[in-house]
Amino acid sequence: MTYAALLAPLLAAAIVAAVVALRRDRRAWAALAIGAGVVLVLTVVFDSLMIAADLFRFDESLLLGVRVGLAPLEDLGYALIAVLVVVALWRLLARRPGRAGERADG
Repeated sequence: MTYAALLAPLLAAAIVAAVVALRRDRRAWAALAIGAGVVLVLTVVFDSLMIAADLFRFDESLLLGVRVGLAPLEDLGYALIAVLVVVALWRLLARRPGRAGERADG
């Protein structure tokens, strides 16, 4: 199984979760885009540094072959999944009644 084949269903599920959680909230989508951009840039920078330092290697036969810096494209997918899932969970769990910080007596 290639890294992309492993990544695709996880990325699709994360996108669906984010769409459900954010719906039509334009400000939330804008914040998500900015946050995702920052995380993706940091992923490229630090993955490239770690690969250059030879801390790990990838099986080239399992990669798509596209690289951003030294980082394979698949690594950006994992970072994007993390951002989408965290934002979705944050929004969905914040809507639950009885969350921390709310008083029981109203």
